[in-house]
Amino acid sequence: MIEKIPRVDPLLWIIPLVLNCLGLVMIVSLTSQESMEVWESPFIIGFKQVQWSFLGLCAMFTMYLLPISVWKRMSAPLWILAFFLCFLTLIPGLGIEAGGAKRWVSVGPVQFQPIELLSFATVIHLSKCLSRSEETASRKFWFITMAMIAFSALPLVMQPDIGGMLLLSIICMGVHVESQGWGYPLIVGTGGLALLFPVIIKESYRFRRYVAFLDPWKEPLDSGFQVIQGLVAFANGGLIGVGVGKGLQKMNYLPAAHTDYIFAAIGEEFGFIGTFLVVFLFAFWTWRCYRVYRNTSDFFMRTLLWGLVISVLLPFFINVGGVTKLMPLTGMPLPFVSYGGSSLLMMWVRAGLIVRITKEIVGVQS
Repeated sequence: MIEKIPRVDPLLWIIPLVLNCLGLVMIVSLTSQESMEVWESPFIIGFKQVQWSFLGLCAMFTMYLLPISVWKRMSAPLWILAFFLCFLTLIPGLGIEAGGAKRWVSVGPVQFQPIELLSFATVIHLSKCLSRSEETASRKFWFITMAMIAFSALPLVMQPDIGGMLLLSIICMGVHVESQGWGYPLIVGTGGLALLFPVIIKESYRFRRYVAFLDPWKEPLDSGFQVIQGLVAFANGGLIGVGVGKGLQKMNYLPAAHTDYIFAAIGEEFGFIGTFLVVFLFAFWTWRCYRVYRNTSDFFMRTLLWGLVISVLLPFFINVGGVTKLMPLTGMPLPFVSYGGSSLLMMWVRAGLIVRITKEIVGVQS
């Protein structure tokens, strides 16, 4: 029996806000020493994240005010804009290279990752295309879903951003699954990953990550250093943690502690209780979204909600899986928690759109 949603669920934005605030606390704790050395103030890096958090909340409120029909109508122009923005990373003077790929664009003091907008726009446009098409499931997969993956991946291959390309492909497959089933995505996705694996590990830095995943203790001071220190951080934290600001891994023992490895830093300073709380909040938020999903009869909004939730949860699983050595590291930020402006902003945009979907469902029910 489907339960009716009596009102807009405030937990759909309160839970991300709690995660965001936890991230701010950890970012200040983890970067205070670096901020003191560079700017002679322990709060500079944390304050930058506060600014992005404020922009994110404004973006969420804006998304909440705009009808879903606006995004449905503007999905194609938005996707085209995001597609061409990804090519800006290849322009000398605008693109910033890091980790062997040009994923960032720098315009004055602002730096952003166009793929964040592209993944968001792809979910909206693919949801609309699948909901409007009356073709068979196989034709929808090959001529809509796979076509979207192929075009969206083009600038990412040129950067090259293999991790971003795989993330986008999985999100598109997930959107397709909602209405058309697991068959084609599972077969093609598994086969494609097997074929791409030699290409993925061809670059030395990706191969080193794979080796570190298999046996980090083989090179404990080189490729395995970050993996080992992340596990040490969890061990140091124990059940209740060492306390906020008292973690040792931030003293240059744990690289990227406030970005990719913030989950391990939470484990050290807040212990198992802290990491369990983070996982619980994501799980509880997912369940609240599922309640909305079950009550959504409109094909487009149902598929869109599914895709938005996937695009939040997938980076969560990849980040936690990499930090806990369940999968190779990919440099994926923890949604709402890790330091990073463009990622945080687009996560809040997704949250706002999800809340808007809830509002329109409540309006239909009433």
